[in-house]
Amino acid sequence: QVQLVESGGGLVQAGGSLRLSCRTSGSVFSINAMGWYRQAPGKQRELVTTITSGGHTNYADSVKGRFTISRDNAKNTVSLQMNSLKPEDTAAYYCAAEVQTYISAVLRWYWGQGTQVTVSS
Repeated sequence: QVQLVESGGGLVQAGGSLRLSCRTSGSVFSINAMGWYRQAPGKQRELVTTITSGGHTNYADSVKGRFTISRDNAKNTVSLQMNSLKPEDTAAYYCAAEVQTYISAVLRWYWGQGTQVTVSS
């Protein structure tokens, strides 16, 4: 079993900052990519950003220059620094990790339960 637990969400005014963190635990042998997705009410879940085990990053155009993803491979954690937040960033944010477990050699994606980010205008 693999568990992902997010923390750091909350309420912030437009222009403010928040930092999200996500810890992966359980039968983790290795982690390939990690990322953050978000889902606003009435909308589909969308990619925010991903980072590979080698540190290569990918960002949605809507967050480029404002959000920064980072990871600590030794601790199996991934973080998301969000600056210059806008009301349209309001959503539930989900952490995801592509994990190989001790039980199976097949990589598969695991998801956290989400943390709410609300940006007031």
